[in-house]
Amino acid sequence: MVLLYSAMGHVVAQHKVKDSLTQVLHSIQAKKDFSTSDTTYINTLNELGWELTFDPSDSLVLLTRQALKFSREARYKKGESLSLMNMGSYHSNKGETDRAISHYKEAVAIADEINDPNLKLRILNLFATEYYYAGDYSKALDLFLEGTELAEEVGNTLLYSKLLGNMGNLYASQKDYEQAIIFYEKGKQLNNEKGNEIDSAKSMSNLASIYADMRNFEYAMFNVNASIAIFEKHQILDWLAYSYELKGKTYLRQKNYKWALHWYNQCNLLHKRISDDRGKIDLLNGMAEAYYGLGDIALSEKYAEESLEISKKIHFPEGIQKCAMTLYKINKSKNKFSEALRYHEIYQQVSDTLSRDENKRGLAMLKTKIDHDKEQEELILKNKQALAQQTYYVYAAIVVILIFIIITLLVHRNQKIQKKLNKKLQNQKSDLVKREIELNEINQTKDKLFSIIGHDLRGPIGALQELLRMLKAGEIQQSEFMDFIPKLRDDVDHISFTLNNLLSWGQTQMKGAVTKASAFALEELVSDNIKLLSEIAENKSIRLINKISDNTMIWSDVNQIDIVIRNLISNALKFTPENGMVTIDAVEQNNHWEVSVRDSGIGMDLVTQDKLFQPNSNHTTYGTNNEKGTGLGLSLCKEMVEKNNGKIWVESALRNGTCFYFTLPKSQKSYKNVG
Repeated sequence: MVLLYSAMGHVVAQHKVKDSLTQVLHSIQAKKDFSTSDTTYINTLNELGWELTFDPSDSLVLLTRQALKFSREARYKKGESLSLMNMGSYHSNKGETDRAISHYKEAVAIADEINDPNLKLRILNLFATEYYYAGDYSKALDLFLEGTELAEEVGNTLLYSKLLGNMGNLYASQKDYEQAIIFYEKGKQLNNEKGNEIDSAKSMSNLASIYADMRNFEYAMFNVNASIAIFEKHQILDWLAYSYELKGKTYLRQKNYKWALHWYNQCNLLHKRISDDRGKIDLLNGMAEAYYGLGDIALSEKYAEESLEISKKIHFPEGIQKCAMTLYKINKSKNKFSEALRYHEIYQQVSDTLSRDENKRGLAMLKTKIDHDKEQEELILKNKQALAQQTYYVYAAIVVILIFIIITLLVHRNQKIQKKLNKKLQNQKSDLVKREIELNEINQTKDKLFSIIGHDLRGPIGALQELLRMLKAGEIQQSEFMDFIPKLRDDVDHISFTLNNLLSWGQTQMKGAVTKASAFALEELVSDNIKLLSEIAENKSIRLINKISDNTMIWSDVNQIDIVIRNLISNALKFTPENGMVTIDAVEQNNHWEVSVRDSGIGMDLVTQDKLFQPNSNHTTYGTNNEKGTGLGLSLCKEMVEKNNGKIWVESALRNGTCFYFTLPKSQKSYKNVG
């Protein structure tokens, strides 16, 4: 893990800065004409809060809320923007990504409104960093690029070097080490030229992390030792803790567990003075691996579980992945195969999520964009040179009329060619945009397909493979294996149900599914599905009630409606606790039937309801008995209902159950005469 550059050093001789700012606040408050509208007072509140970003107390949020309130009362836009930036940092440290992004976005808008480019640069750096933490590398790099352009334009060398370093971090996270090293070295060189040894040390720390991952331990140790000396000199505690952790990681990669633990313990001492959960995750997991290497399983498990708890708290998937693998090895060594299998499944699921290459493609596209922009700059330069040459010919033509005429003809001819080229370029651009839209649609379909396969099929299959491997290797007895049979059966049923939905959805996406309407009795279709799902209902003691009358005739594609009903009943069973009830009913309207599937389950909030039918949603949840979903069923239901000229919606409230409604056309006598 590389450490992101903040907009300014958070922990630079923190106590001195804190004391100094506190004295300024007291001196302002002591004035006879003191007012909370004083912009100096508001700025000092914001800066003091910023200096306490990594303070274990909530001083940052308390001071920032005051500053935000006073700024709005005084209509002081810069103070409001700074306060929103600090609030974003507070929520970022808590792992509350959505709230952090919302505050940063508002802060940037205000900085634009008051035309303060240096303030905007500070916020852009934090804004992009938050997208990096959220795993949206495409948006992160886009904001970093915007920041570098602005930094060059206004000549802000300090933030320009930080932005370069953070772009290096993006490429490092994609294991594109060569590109990352280019950015780090460029930022380091820039800081050396300006005599900024602290930011130069930050570049060296991240270079050390890269070299450690590349197993170039000599370069890693050289860079980390150089950075530690600078951070100790200036007391930059957060970066010093990170450098200690890097040194521990370098020894760990070399299996020198005792020295790894020595530096991890140095890092741990610093973390007692700062509040940095993201940095603590790698530290704790590194300590767990070191103790495991030394054979101290108890301490290894303690630190791995602590790291996993923090990773879950701040929603950090990379941390969960590393901890799950460590705990898998620990439980396997203790012959706790059930626990080992559970952690292996967690590791597999998180690994599949992280391996999706959507963000990597975004980086590749943006890298292409950078190359394209560079080519455009070169083209503009060539055009300017050509224009200068043409101007020279024009002046020369004044002396010789003949040359003037020739030059005029050449220019005229060149303009005609240029128009043709421009027109051709415009046509090619239109074709390219059209193809890009088509490619994006295909990529979205493919991404969704592989996402579902990765999340909902690979996990159960991986669990089965691991169990069979353990049985074959003699790690578990046949009697122990039989205990897993009910789980394996549920997994196979889940795979079968998911494949059925997947094939149906795939046909609709590839335009292979044709809707063939016919008249059929809805009550019979519902009865068949109740029989099919009766065993699941019986296992949870849920009553399935079919209230649909015998004369409910529908004009739709029977196979597609069969999928809709099966998914909705299955979904209702999934979220209904034991001894509950699921009711299927149909009410006759003017020209259609309104069908309902109502359960007495756990219900859902409005936020969840809004996400249910989104076209690109493949959100997977677990039922009241930990049943797995497909992540596809409801969006598939929506497509099928709409293909049959109906509509679907949901009504629900937490703890009051859920009811899904959808409409289908009535079967009319005139329909029967249509061939």
